[in-house]
Amino acid sequence: MNNYDLNGRLAVITGGAQGIGFAVAQRFIASGARVMIWDQDDVQGQAAAAHLGQGVAAMAVDVADTNAVKDAAEKTKADDGFISILITCAGVAGSNAKLVAYDPDEWKSIIDINLNGTFNCCRAVLPSMMEQGYGRIVTVASVAGKEGNPNAAAYSASKAGVIALTKSLGKEHADMDIAVNCVTPAAAKTRIFDQMSQKHIDYMLSKIPRGRFLQVEEAAQMITWLSTSENSFSTGSTFDLSGGRATY
Repeated sequence: MNNYDLNGRLAVITGGAQGIGFAVAQRFIASGARVMIWDQDDVQGQAAAAHLGQGVAAMAVDVADTNAVKDAAEKTKADDGFISILITCAGVAGSNAKLVAYDPDEWKSIIDINLNGTFNCCRAVLPSMMEQGYGRIVTVASVAGKEGNPNAAAYSASKAGVIALTKSLGKEHADMDIAVNCVTPAAAKTRIFDQMSQKHIDYMLSKIPRGRFLQVEEAAQMITWLSTSENSFSTGSTFDLSGGRATY
């Protein structure tokens, strides 16, 4: 395992109670960072923090709630200091159906959590980074945001929005030591699979040339490097984690 230097950094990880977010939290702690988990599931968030041990705390936050995210950012800064790193892992897949049959309320919910939630978190945390003159943001999108998965238009559209948002933010803050980048994972075996049909899961696997799903530890490795000061030039970019599926 490569060693990364995150000593003295405070990182906020949304959706950090499980899946990729939890794997990132583990890697961050091993790299010397302090971690604040923002997760909608307070019980699971507190359990994750207890499991990870010293240097980790958790807070119940609904990323789709603009005011709740703003309050969480202010409280985190007041209690723990400047937020240097933001990783936006909170997200939902939604059910699988053709667009003409898709529930409009579910569509809005997916956009609210995946895209608006990323907007809310970046908007709340960036002022702290601007005040420091330093920051690292890694947004977690999906290869579906590049290619568009059939029967998953809401999820695909929300993740495409995250990619574009990241590119805009990277350019807006390129004159400061604030890097904003995106990763586009292929599917990983996490609880998000519970929201998908087996047919859709099989479809996603069939599209990955590596012939297997992404491991959350592999995602954490790339995200950790993007969160270090060594990533001093790349910003507004998209880093592939699709096992060879992505064509651009």
